Amino acid sequence: MGKYLEMIRIRFLMMLAYRTNYYTGIFIYSINIGAYYFLWSAIYGGKEDIQGLSIAQMITYVAISWMARAFYFNNIDREIAMEIKEGKVAVELIRPYHYLGMKTMQALGEGIFRLVFFSLPGMVIVSFIFPLKFSADLSTWGFFALSILFSFIINTQINLITGMLTFFLFNVDGLMRAKRVVIDLFSGLLLPISFYPLWAQELMKWFPFQAISYMPSMIFTEGFQGHEVIEAILLQAFWAIILIIPIQLMWSIAKKQMVIQGG
Repeated sequence: MGKYLEMIRIRFLMMLAYRTNYYTGIFIYSINIGAYYFLWSAIYGGKEDIQGLSIAQMITYVAISWMARAFYFNNIDREIAMEIKEGKVAVELIRPYHYLGMKTMQALGEGIFRLVFFSLPGMVIVSFIFPLKFSADLSTWGFFALSILFSFIINTQINLITGMLTFFLFNVDGLMRAKRVVIDLFSGLLLPISFYPLWAQELMKWFPFQAISYMPSMIFTEGFQGHEVIEAILLQAFWAIILIIPIQLMWSIAKKQMVIQGG
């Protein structure tokens, strides 16, 4: 376990060397949240709530969704694809650690860095600019922390699957771009799932995307209450466990038919 903790530390320090980029990112995200603030203010047009969310809850939803994205977002699918193409994965496979475990720990190190230097200061700054609504209930914060951890796990698992497809397809650049669009759209980042047509909501229940952004954001804004919070957490845990199956199957097959491009 020690070597995986060291990977978290090393990736954190690597990100620390480029922390100026993330200070700039806070400014850019603040502008993005501001644009959504004026958009949703116009959409509400004086209405007290839409789909059970008040304007304050909606603005908080937008802010926490984008700031939480900084924690769970990572590019390990692109890193895996590049290492396969360059032949570096052959060297990684003979090292004394599990390759996918190593990538996950690197992503976690990056996520912790983003949380400390991006998400937390970003939320503080944004809260002074826009009318956000923060819960005084400590249990809400605890459930949100657990939920956002599951968000990281699920998003990372999807990235591992996407990256491993390079073993079979050799070039997944287009697939990775499509994956990013699908996650942003169907995870609830751009629009809460409850705002979609009923048929779309029913369809999305069969995919893990809403467990990435929609559920933690609804927990934080208290859009979910009581048993809804528990059901959301359990559904996230379900997807986190289920996604282990295709990852293990793909990894087992990929190692047997690995073809290195270049290298």
